Amino acid sequence: MGDAETFGVEKGYGERVVEWINSESKKKKVKLEARLYGYDITTENFGTFEMFSWMGDVKSARNMIVRASKKFKIRVIEGGYKTKDKTYSTKKTDYAMVRKGERIIGHLKFTASRFGNQLWKLEEEERK
Repeated sequence: MGDAETFGVEKGYGERVVEWINSESKKKKVKLEARLYGYDITTENFGTFEMFSWMGDVKSARNMIVRASKKFKIRVIEGGYKTKDKTYSTKKTDYAMVRKGERIIGHLKFTASRFGNQLWKLEEEERK
């Protein structure tokens, strides 16, 4: 499973947002393609999110997800953050921010097994 799969949008907006991201990236000639992969994450504090994967430039993906949050007035998960310290374990860890427009409203921690092809599981969440 790739690291780019910890991005998400509020449930019910997945298809519209992914379609919008793909069309905007074509208009602006940015190398970015997003796809839903049929996986939802439910959080206690922020609601349910449809997760999606993307291929392309990290900076463009982060920019597009923030713009989508503003355009559709929804909460989004912007993932792909790592810790600076190197720890070795049987699980891989990924950190994400929950955004509403430009504002960061919370942080999430995801884990998945290093072995096999498992989906990310929500481990921790905190409101900002």
